[in-house]
Parts: sequence; C-alpha cells; structure tokens
Amino acid sequence: MKQRTLAILKPDCLEKKIQGKVIQQIVDGGFKIIGMRLVHLSEASARKFYKVHKERPFYNALVEYMTSGPVIPMVLVKDNAVADFRNLIGATDPAKAEEGTIRKLYAESIERNIVHGSDSPENAVKEIGHFFREEDLVQ
Repeated sequence: MKQRTLAILKPDCLEKKIQGKVIQQIVDGGFKIIGMRLVHLSEASARKFYKVHKERPFYNALVEYMTSGPVIPMVLVKDNAVADFRNLIGATDPAKAEEGTIRKLYAESIERNIVHGSDSPENAVKEIGHFFREEDLVQ
C-alpha cells in the first residue's frame, strides 16, 4: 500500500549545496516526490512544527538551526514510505548511521544531520499538513 512521508532537507544540506545529490538518492531509493518547495521557516512555524520536542533541552537550538537558512520540505510516496525513508537516511547520529545512508555520507553531527524524516505514519500526516495543502500535491 502506498504511503506518504515528509522529508525536509535542512539548512546544512543547502549550505553544503548537496540538495541535488540527496534528492537523487531519494529518487534512486524508489520514492516519488509529489510535493516540494523551498521555504525559510519563521521562528513561529519552526516552534509549531517541533512542538513535540518543546520540553527537550535541545528544542531552542533546534528551532534556531531550522530557521538559520532555507529548507526544502518534500512529500514522498512509496510502499512503506515512513520506514523505508528512515532506513535511507540512517540514524539521527551520523556516527551510528549505516554505511551508504544519507546521514552517514553527508551529516556532521546529531544537531546538523542534513535531513528530517517523519517517524510514524500518523506524524507524517500532521507534518505534511504543516507545509502542504492537498491541492499542492501532484496526484
């Protein structure tokens, strides 16, 4: 069954000018991109998106990082998209990520880890809705 997930190419991805390489790896991984945009998150938008982490010690630093430059949110479709995308990007800590994963190849640290991926189908629906309306997506 086809499933959607949200990916966000984070500010460090764009700073390094590797968004094309990362997008190619996503497409080569069998994902179809049905929505994509370039945005610069406001502080309010970043705080709302990451409110699940509000009580965590890294919350303010995460908001600051995600508003430090443009990001590219994308809606991806594939069978088992959430789990498959998490496998493609690798562990949050690039030092613990599997060889060949996006984070192992390109990320510097847990804080600057190139890409976001939804962690569950339920969160994917909420996260996609933060950036896209249904009519924004290619059917």
